[in-house]
Amino acid sequence: MARDRYSVIVGTGRYVPSRRVLNSDFIGNEFYKGYDEPIDPASNSTVLEKFEGITDIAERRYVTDDLVASDIAGMSAEEALSSSGIDRESLDYVIVAHNFGDVPADNLRTDLVPTLAARVKQRLGIRNPRCVAYDLPFGCPGWLQGVIQADYFLRSGDANRAMVIGAETLSRVSDPHDRDGMLYSDGAGCTILEARSSSEPVGILSHAARSDTLEHASLMWMGASYNPDYEDDALFLKMQGHKLYEYAVTTMPGFLHETLQQAGLSLGDVNKVLMHQANARLNEKILRRLFRLENLSEIPDGIMPMTISNLGNSSVATIPTLLDLIVKEELDGQRLSSGDIVLFASVGAGMNINVAVYKWA
Repeated sequence: MARDRYSVIVGTGRYVPSRRVLNSDFIGNEFYKGYDEPIDPASNSTVLEKFEGITDIAERRYVTDDLVASDIAGMSAEEALSSSGIDRESLDYVIVAHNFGDVPADNLRTDLVPTLAARVKQRLGIRNPRCVAYDLPFGCPGWLQGVIQADYFLRSGDANRAMVIGAETLSRVSDPHDRDGMLYSDGAGCTILEARSSSEPVGILSHAARSDTLEHASLMWMGASYNPDYEDDALFLKMQGHKLYEYAVTTMPGFLHETLQQAGLSLGDVNKVLMHQANARLNEKILRRLFRLENLSEIPDGIMPMTISNLGNSSVATIPTLLDLIVKEELDGQRLSSGDIVLFASVGAGMNINVAVYKWA
């Protein structure tokens, strides 16, 4: 019987910062609706209540001042190597997804030279010159896009093992005077994939990606603080939240459905939906629309586990962190068994969307 190569996950790791930041910690902030539109500080309690009701975020994690993105990327990588048991010198690729590089706490200037992947490879002590290290900026879907790229390398036979990391310190680029800044958090997650020959489909079964840039590339940008009296000239992450929401709920369900069909599966076959999390209500709406596409009215309990309530939106780190928690059975009521079908999905700046269908080995 003919045998094919598939990309399977053999190790996972994460770094969740120790610093917890509660919604109540923002009660004294001076918020603005936009440039030069201050919000009465007396209404902050109402702002925070509405924020949690919409997003489900009650707290998030920030790195301590001594850490940058490449540091926590390396920590998650060490944990993934330990869980996989592989020789780090056998890695063919180290791919680090991020969007802002290393941003030191004391100057808020991005540092991208050398690449974060080069720094991580050095931190891991990997000598093998054939282990290629590169960065991948792709918005929040960056980690999943790295997994998709790794799949091409592994399935082609040009590589046997690849490490894909998502790491971000969004706390360093969030405007303290912008309510949207409360969405963001820090973290890192790592996944190691390996090529495996199998007579039956396993691992990554299908994947797809799209970039709708013509009308949507400007929905996120870097801009000055909303506070005109902000003393620094730093740039912060800005977005048109409502338009992003509409784009995601309109575009993602059909795209996920299409990718499942490419794998020869239906939604009824799916055991877990691991989706990037920026807004709990957004994810729930996408899932409901996806189920309606197959005329399924009942959504199984626990099919879409989320960590946003206590970890916030850590961009590229969200999904690999969630996956690691599930793999290690450290998320209440969640586990993965051999044969389970996992649907990975993300949406973010660009606008970019990607999806992967995975059969757990």
